[in-house]
Parts: sequence; C-alpha cells; structure tokens
Amino acid sequence: MGETLIKVEGLSKKFCRNLKRSMWYGMRDIGSELLGRRHGTDGVLRQDEFWAVKDVNFELRRGECLGLIGHNGAGKTTLLRMMNGLIKPDQGRIEMHGTVGALIALGAGFNPVLTGRENIYVNAAVLGMSKRYVDTKIDEIIDFAGIREFINSPVQTYSSGMTVRLGFAVAAILIEPDILFLDEVLAVGDMTFVIKCLNAVRRITHKSAVVFVSHNMQQISWFSTRVMVLDHGSVLIDSQKPSEGIDRYYGLVTHEQQISGTGEAEIHSVELLINEMDSDSKEPTILHGAEVGFRIRLHIDSNRSAAVMHIYIMDEAMNPVICLPVNNSEGTLNIFPAGILHVKISMGAVELASGRYSVTVAVMDSCTSEALTRVQGLSPFRIISDKVQWGKLVRHVVPEQIDVLTPPL
Repeated sequence: MGETLIKVEGLSKKFCRNLKRSMWYGMRDIGSELLGRRHGTDGVLRQDEFWAVKDVNFELRRGECLGLIGHNGAGKTTLLRMMNGLIKPDQGRIEMHGTVGALIALGAGFNPVLTGRENIYVNAAVLGMSKRYVDTKIDEIIDFAGIREFINSPVQTYSSGMTVRLGFAVAAILIEPDILFLDEVLAVGDMTFVIKCLNAVRRITHKSAVVFVSHNMQQISWFSTRVMVLDHGSVLIDSQKPSEGIDRYYGLVTHEQQISGTGEAEIHSVELLINEMDSDSKEPTILHGAEVGFRIRLHIDSNRSAAVMHIYIMDEAMNPVICLPVNNSEGTLNIFPAGILHVKISMGAVELASGRYSVTVAVMDSCTSEALTRVQGLSPFRIISDKVQWGKLVRHVVPEQIDVLTPPL
C-alpha cells in the first residue's frame, strides 16, 4: 500500500440553527482569533448550536478509496468540504500531501455565454494548465462528453445532462490528482455515460487516495476498499470490509407502517418464517439464498364475500422489488372468504441483494378489485451477503456449455 496522503485527527464542525445568532457567534469568533485566542468554547455547544461533524479520525493511503455513507444530514458533505478547504473546522486538524482534485459541483463554473469548447479552455486555465496541453486533450474530452455536435454552441443552450457530462469530462481527463473527492457525481446521466464515468474513476483510484460520497451502495461496494458510516456527525463504523459498513448503513433505514384502503379488511400480524438467519442480530437478518415464508393473520369483513391477496417485498426506498400474487394450485388468484384467517405461504429462496427490506400486504375485493386494506412497512428485515451486487435480484448461474470458436493467436 502507498504512502499516507490524508490524515484527519479529531475533526469537528458545529453550526447554529438560528441565522442571527450564528452571525453574532461568527463575529465573536473572528474577534477572538484576531486577539490570538482560540475561538469557540472548547467543545461546549452554545445556544442553538449542534455538531454537524464530531471527532472524526482516519488515515487514507494512495490506492485506497474511502466510501463515505450516511443518510441526509449525517455530515458527509460537511466533512468533504472541510477536507477540500471550503469551510474551516472548529476542532481537529487535516493533513494532506499532494495535489487535490474534487468532482463535486460538475459544470457549476461554466460561463453560460461561452461555448463548450471555450469553457474547456477557461476551466483548464483556472486549474493552471497551458493551452498547449489542453490542445492535446481537447478531442478526448469532447468524445468522452459525447457532445461533439454541440461543442461550439453556448453552454446556456445545453441540457442539464449535457452540462454535467462536459463537467465530468473536463475534470476526469484534465485532473490527475494525488487526492480526489467525489460527491454524488455519478448520480445523473444515462447508463452508457455512467459506465464510462465508472471506468474513468476506477482508473483514477488506482493511483490516488479517494473519498467517495454516494447513496448508491452498488457503486460504494464496487469502488471502496473501506467504508465509513456517519450518523448525526459521528462515525458509527469504519470498516475495511465494505459489505460490513453497508450493512450497518442499511440498519439505519426505518420502514414506517402506512395503512390505506376501505378498512373492510385488517392485517393483524405478518410473521417471517426463516430457515437461515443471523441469530446475533436485533432484527431478522437473512442470509442471501435462504428459504423464507410468511404466516399472516388477517380479518376480512363479512360485508365482502371474497377477496384476493398480493404480497410485495419493498426496498429501503419503499420501491417494490418482488411481487407475490397469492395463487391457488391451479395458478389463478386464490379466493379468501370473509372471517379471521391464518395463512401460511412459502416464498422459496430469497435471492435479493444486500439491503434492508420490508413487507407490504394488499387485500382486494375479488370482483371489483377495490382495496380493502394495504399495509406497508411490515416485518422489516435485512439481507446480507459477501458483496453488494448491481440490481436487486441476484441469482448466480453456471453456463451449460462454453464453445471457443476462435482460439487465441
């Protein structure tokens, strides 16, 4: 492993919720610094203040990529801005060696009146690069951005996606930093461009120390050699195993129950039936590929003669990833009579990617399809596996046959 490029010790930053009081604190702190005194209150919060980042410590070497994850407001961007020199910490110190690059607000510095080509040269000049050097890279930048037919048009005529693509192309091709900060830079663009960006960042990470902020756990798993999870400014875990950090992040997700429908049916309980699980976990933690079933207790009002049921598995964003229509042996929807029912259902092997999920049960009138009840956020559980994969459904396959038609020369 290479030399240490980033060293962070006891890094903390506090903010004030009240704007007027924040300005007053700022003036007092500046006055203290001018008089040679340490500003602040030695770690004691003043009225309306809170810690955005509190006592963060880590070292990062060349060739390492730190995946920085946490929910909105956890302190990720504040930490990144302190390391990038945009804001000043209240406590602690940051030590960095080598050139620093940041892919944060892509395209934010473009002049809308200038053409794309002119903006490339202007941005390069700001970065201290000569026109002769940019001349050797200009075609590569244009091809990477995929906007050759618009490169001589004013940037103000570009779509937001075109602007971001050009911004990434300039940053990825012209900057060759020792230290690189990435903040949600791969959250936009079509899949073709995203894959191109992923490959470019992968090349950069081999020779740099990288801090990568993202809410996309597949990207975090792919890039990161270690993962740090922040929650309310504090470090929950700093793990050399990305899957361990990602699993801890998923543990922070909450699935609130929401009930809708006419109220003529009621879900009393949903119990998970699990063959293989992590017994040390506080909530059901299912091993990828384990057999899972459900035991559902419900009541269907006597005003409804019959009903049908659907079960959905929802991800952490409450998007349905698996739909389970409850059928009979003939392959059609099972008809449930009115009354109090106990239903046991086998789902089979769960082949979901690592993450946190919950169950939604919908009961509808068999004739009118009117929703009698729909309850989401039931029985939250986690899936764990050795690696976070792309996609929600992960099924390992073995080729039946491999024919080498053309042997290598």
